[in-house]
Amino acid sequence: MKSSATYDAFAGLLTYPESDYSEQIGACLRLAPPECREELRQFSIAVEKLATDELQELFTRSFDLNPVCSLELGWHLFGENYERGLLLVRMREELRRHGVEESSELPDHLAHVLRLIGRMESEPAADFVGACVLPALEKMLQAIGEKRNPFEHVLQAARTLLHGTFPDVSLVCSGSEPLLRVLV
Repeated sequence: MKSSATYDAFAGLLTYPESDYSEQIGACLRLAPPECREELRQFSIAVEKLATDELQELFTRSFDLNPVCSLELGWHLFGENYERGLLLVRMREELRRHGVEESSELPDHLAHVLRLIGRMESEPAADFVGACVLPALEKMLQAIGEKRNPFEHVLQAARTLLHGTFPDVSLVCSGSEPLLRVLV
């Protein structure tokens, strides 16, 4: 069973770190399913001695200055093609429909997406995860894994969370193109 609080906690780890980031890590560790906790513990250990400004710099280098590991799903799925714009429009509609408040990030940012998944009905969420979220997340993991970055642990834990919540979704996403219709 998915919990919006769990998805919100994961989303918090994928937003720009502020002074309460260590508390967010702790909350995520408490709320995460057991199969995600080791990755989250590894992340916690890797960043525990970093000051807030160092965490912010790491986050920025990892995701904002590194387009191959952008946290925006549409970029990984469509690049700068028209379809990405369509995804952004549909994502904004879904965020509003499910009461997910947007930040300064684009609507397809993984933090928004995780919050949205935690509020969606199971079947459409599974379709969305299989068609869009997991394929993009796999690309993010491939890009960040080459750099031995602590945030890889958070992305790995998010993948584990999604697979645990939607165990049959791998059949949906393996080898498939992203399907915008899942957000219709």
